[in-house]
Amino acid sequence: MIKRSPFQFHYHFQFVNGPVKDYKISLNPDTLSLIPAEELSDTPEWVRLQHKQCRECPLQPDHNANCPIAVNIMELVQTFKTVFSYHDCTVVCETAERTYLKKTSVMEGLSAIFGVIMATSDCPVMEFLKPMARFHLPFATIEETTVRTASMYLLAQYFKYKDQPGMKFDFKTLENHYRKVQMVNEGLLARINSVSSEDADKNAIVTLHSLSQFLSMEIDYSLSGLEYIFAGRFAD
Repeated sequence: MIKRSPFQFHYHFQFVNGPVKDYKISLNPDTLSLIPAEELSDTPEWVRLQHKQCRECPLQPDHNANCPIAVNIMELVQTFKTVFSYHDCTVVCETAERTYLKKTSVMEGLSAIFGVIMATSDCPVMEFLKPMARFHLPFATIEETTVRTASMYLLAQYFKYKDQPGMKFDFKTLENHYRKVQMVNEGLLARINSVSSEDADKNAIVTLHSLSQFLSMEIDYSLSGLEYIFAGRFAD
């Protein structure tokens, strides 16, 4: 059996008058799960699974368990807690295949990283997004995200169709997935809003609340806006 190397994304945040901030993401090549940078011996209360647990969360409450996404946000917050999210910078993302670069805000760069963390932290609700994380596209627009989500979903349906030729293709399952993703967004936002100045330093709280802006974004999975791209181009 061939042993594959982890899939890696290396983010660099380059500031005009300041140091470069780095953040590395590694995914297990077999499970597509996030490989934690280090084991955490102690976690704050807002990371606990039972604290503001998401509606319809499939994980069983356990006093000692952590929310899989929240516990992985901690390192991101620690890395960027001294950087104001609205500052402009140049964000570079290096992968094995190519390098992406964009002059943007720290917030957009953090949102790109946060999207990968959410998809690969082994939250059961987010599991269907792992294939997209494998082919991570930094700084994707809403239209690009819609195309990628629909394409990945239909490809997954095709592989199921090979084993179940009678199955029908529709987007009801995908819509249900995103209904549950919205609950995860709301749950994480509730966790973030519960962090007070007594629980973490002020800069860490600012970073957490900045990340919550990403949670407030809604992905448009209505495909009517994309129909013009394909009109007449795949006729029999």
